[in-house]
Amino acid sequence: MSLANALRLITLSAIWGGSFLFMRLAAPVLSPTVLVVLRVGLAALFLAGVVLITRRPFALRQHARHFLVLGLLNAAVPFTLFAFAAKTAPAGLLAVLNATAPLWAALFSALWTRSGFAPRTVGGLLLGIAGVSLLAGVESLTLPPGGGLAIAVAAGASACYALASLYAKSLHDVPPHSNALGSMSAATLLLLPFAAGAPLPPALPDATVLLSVAALGIVCSGVAILMYYRLIAELGAVPALTVTYLIPVFGILWGALFLGEPIGWHTLAGGIAVLTGTALVTGFSPRQLRAASRTH
Repeated sequence: MSLANALRLITLSAIWGGSFLFMRLAAPVLSPTVLVVLRVGLAALFLAGVVLITRRPFALRQHARHFLVLGLLNAAVPFTLFAFAAKTAPAGLLAVLNATAPLWAALFSALWTRSGFAPRTVGGLLLGIAGVSLLAGVESLTLPPGGGLAIAVAAGASACYALASLYAKSLHDVPPHSNALGSMSAATLLLLPFAAGAPLPPALPDATVLLSVAALGIVCSGVAILMYYRLIAELGAVPALTVTYLIPVFGILWGALFLGEPIGWHTLAGGIAVLTGTALVTGFSPRQLRAASRTH
């Protein structure tokens, strides 16, 4: 792996880890639907600009239903659930729960295909469940009322990401940039009716909230997704999967640095258990990463 790609990988992980920080800053002020419709709307505008400037084809009518499904499962629902959870749960915890998506994907895939579980997958799922249980159990004792619900909602958001990934695998003829723009545009249309009836803050939010919303939309949901597709194109899917394991590291780090969130023993132990379980389920290993990197 070249130094440039390594820096892109770290930068991408830092950006997506920062999304939980930005949600924590904006969610207490804006309702979840208003926050998310601004996020996906800004992302759609940014990505539309990229498509127009680069003159890439965008087959909207041909894949309209696909964009609606992907926009619902990969953006509208999980973004809203995470925004709701961010009102109560710390950024570091949300970042770790986000990393459980591959665990949910393995579970859903086995149930759908009725193929059963390999011993490695069973071990990974049990380890992941243990990690989440540890995090949820200890955090629920310190979070304000509604903390347990926030944890459950965040886990549900990760399950949505898993369903979206399984659905996306069934379609191979949609270019990545079309998926990105189509799903964000569809999510905007799906959420607009709910956001229209949501309560608005009594005054214009301060600069911190406005900048957090802009960062969520343009950087975390626009720039970052283009970086991710470039990493896949240059390195392959296996090295790009490393992002999954780095996001919680940055999520915990940003939460501690900018929000003063404590890093307890349960955060580290639960996070390690979740990431190790995810590695077992996905078959990810440092040796596999090195081998894949050498071929690109």
